[in-house]
Amino acid sequence: MKTKQESIFSSKTLSYFLQLADTMNYTQAAQLLGITQPALTQQIKKLERTVGAPLFYSVGKKLHLSDAGRTMLEATHSIYETLNQATDEIQQASNANSGVIKIGMLASVESSAFIGFSAEYYKQNPDVQIVFLNMTRHEIWEQLENNQIDLAIMYLPDDTIKNWKPYESRKIVDEQLLFLHHNEKLAKRKRVHFRDTLAQPWVTYPDSYFLSYFLHEAYKNQMVDYPHIVAQFTTPFQLMQFLNLTGVNTALPTSFYQAHQDEIDAYAVAFEPAVSFELAFIFRKGKDTIPRVEQFLNSFDAYLEKKDYLSRVAENRVKLN
Repeated sequence: MKTKQESIFSSKTLSYFLQLADTMNYTQAAQLLGITQPALTQQIKKLERTVGAPLFYSVGKKLHLSDAGRTMLEATHSIYETLNQATDEIQQASNANSGVIKIGMLASVESSAFIGFSAEYYKQNPDVQIVFLNMTRHEIWEQLENNQIDLAIMYLPDDTIKNWKPYESRKIVDEQLLFLHHNEKLAKRKRVHFRDTLAQPWVTYPDSYFLSYFLHEAYKNQMVDYPHIVAQFTTPFQLMQFLNLTGVNTALPTSFYQAHQDEIDAYAVAFEPAVSFELAFIFRKGKDTIPRVEQFLNSFDAYLEKKDYLSRVAENRVKLN
């Protein structure tokens, strides 16, 4: 039976503390954790009572770590690092041809190429179980930090991550956003300036999603007002369906457009200047030396050597349909 003190020092409580220490804002931290602010406050107060000192203090509306809070932060990072190192050492001794590989993927990523590769990989490695999990950016970074997933598939650069030291990336493909619209006057253009995309309302991803954040920054950098948004959805399929049904505008990655071009009732054109980013594997340093993960990544590279990523996307969309 767990004691009260042991339950307070649970992984969940420490993750709450880490999130608050990262954001220094109770409201924001609670939103990211998916809990209420009073629930977060209660857990932090319990932790403070256990250690016997306040972990945070306020100056005006700004939150700061106390000396005890800095000590707790260092200790918590040390705990997670020790557990991660132990997990990696255990996995280093594992077999390349068996076990589980857990992969976190943004819901906005076109998945057909990964499904196609996984099907081929299974035929060669039937004892390796590949688990794909749709996640938000926050969930991906949290589970990478806690060693709950081996790999992440996401977009870069991601400015929300302040400490890149524990992580590495391996680029999959260069991407860019395409402007999807129904304006015949713009249909023959090879590129469209941001100011010419505002005539009709838009449907987008939620503001917390990487591609929405990235698009906001692009409009801000061009000193152009952000489009009027009438709806937001979490997957590219939902954006496509709403676009087709209403005639509004949106922006989607090239890979998704190429995979679903026949299903999209809209014109597509690149932005001027281009809204470019990359799709990449992200993992903790050293994770790519674990036998089954190393073999998985090397096999994926070989898969793309035969046909590039966008060709694989189109190929596998045909198969899946």
